Amino acid sequence: MFLPKDFIQRAQGLVFAVVAAGREDNKVRCFLRYVRGDDGQWRKVPTEHANALLSAHYPFYCFHSPALDAFLHGVPFEAITAHFHPSARLAQLLNQPVRDTVEADCVALCHLFKEQGVDISKMGVTGSLLISQQTIASDIDLVCYDLAVFEQCRMALRALLSQGDVTALRESDWRETYARRDCDMDFEAYVWHEQRKWNKALINGRKCDLSVVEITPPPAAVVYQIGRVVFSAQVLDDARAFCYPAEWGLNHLRIQRVVCFTATYTGQAIAGEWVEIAGQIEEDAQGNQRVVVGSNREARGEYIKVIQT
Repeated sequence: MFLPKDFIQRAQGLVFAVVAAGREDNKVRCFLRYVRGDDGQWRKVPTEHANALLSAHYPFYCFHSPALDAFLHGVPFEAITAHFHPSARLAQLLNQPVRDTVEADCVALCHLFKEQGVDISKMGVTGSLLISQQTIASDIDLVCYDLAVFEQCRMALRALLSQGDVTALRESDWRETYARRDCDMDFEAYVWHEQRKWNKALINGRKCDLSVVEITPPPAAVVYQIGRVVFSAQVLDDARAFCYPAEWGLNHLRIQRVVCFTATYTGQAIAGEWVEIAGQIEEDAQGNQRVVVGSNREARGEYIKVIQT
């Protein structure tokens, strides 16, 4: 079973991050993340470089997903040479001697969560640690495979921050993440939205991040894109605000939901708040409308902003 945050490898020296559960047209929906150089070393590649590399040398991996109505990378199931599972990798880290400070910080953080009552057996680790390609500057990206466990982790992180076991991100950390996101809001607004999500902190000065992946996500509806829209609405339902895709129910005459495929706006709004949304409006066969934010990876010109709490 392929889930978001898993990694898959191809024989050509390419490692992709899975971005959507299951398969579509027998392809695993993913995005190129690491490339092995001539020296045998793996290197992380930014989005534009990944797209250019595949277009020039491996155009058969460029893929438009009709189900998600988004451009992704797609690897045929039979072409996959390795499948990296975050839960298996974290279990390995917790049951063997650590090899460097990154692994040590990851294990220490998990022990802190366990002391707070979190069931860490329902967690995993993704990113560079998943494929053992971490560097001294690597972050720790933890994944929860249960919404209840994710909420426990957020509460635990707040407690650990208040106790001083972990620390809040510094301005330099926020500026680094802001620059990487390249989002459609100013720095102060970005930090305001992020700080109240309680899914980021520092352990021994190293950034850690929490996300959630549903093992049995709801089936995708068949939808039809009908144009771009900017509008305001009140949030009615935030139960899936941190899922992939993130989703909110709206109090609006025509548009029932907003669905978000970019991590920048995951957890962005809370039930009862008013938001301004810019995205692509879609309609299903029954006439139900939703707005998609993140129809491209950078989501330029698309956003979710709280305008009234």
